[in-house]
Amino acid sequence: MTPNPDSSSFVKPLIQYMEQYHPISPVLVALYAKQCTLLTVRKNKHIVSPVDSNAALYFVVSGIVRGFIKDSDKDITTWFCFGNNIVGAIRHPDLQPNHSVEYLQALEDCELIRVPYALIEYAYANFEEANIVGRKLLALHYYAASERSILARIPNALRRYQKLEESKKIDLNKIPLRYLASYLGMRLETLSRIRSKELNKADKEPVEV
Repeated sequence: MTPNPDSSSFVKPLIQYMEQYHPISPVLVALYAKQCTLLTVRKNKHIVSPVDSNAALYFVVSGIVRGFIKDSDKDITTWFCFGNNIVGAIRHPDLQPNHSVEYLQALEDCELIRVPYALIEYAYANFEEANIVGRKLLALHYYAASERSILARIPNALRRYQKLEESKKIDLNKIPLRYLASYLGMRLETLSRIRSKELNKADKEPVEV
């Protein structure tokens, strides 16, 4: 994980993302530029792991990030992020920064903006727009977590795959199959068989003219 040279322009993607929900004052923009950090993380490297202090969120400028936990020697994929979104490891909101049970991994070379939790808390306490943006982002992330929870509870492996495909939330062709199988709670062999059947079915469907 390598910090890039500091420049106020590097936070522009993050500010543009936040301003979808409410305008951000120049003072707050300057504060983000001063306290955030631009990072590059190479493919397959960890962004956060249980040995790291879980003290920041990350805005994914480019690349794909995977969230996962470990159960004994098996890792269980919990989510994917394809960029232009904020991600972070599991953290209880009432606790001080600590070590997370969750890993964040770059599935390809990633560019990230690191946003310290201390900065977020200060912004909440001193800038009204930070609270508005935070509330709207919390609602969106809660909805996404609910969708993942529903997906995990579909008992049929084929229907889980179809539901994920229909949602168009994840580009299935960009995710390694072993991680996709873990996310869907099925064996790699099962996923390969399902994908093969679905592709064959699509090839046989008549083409509209």
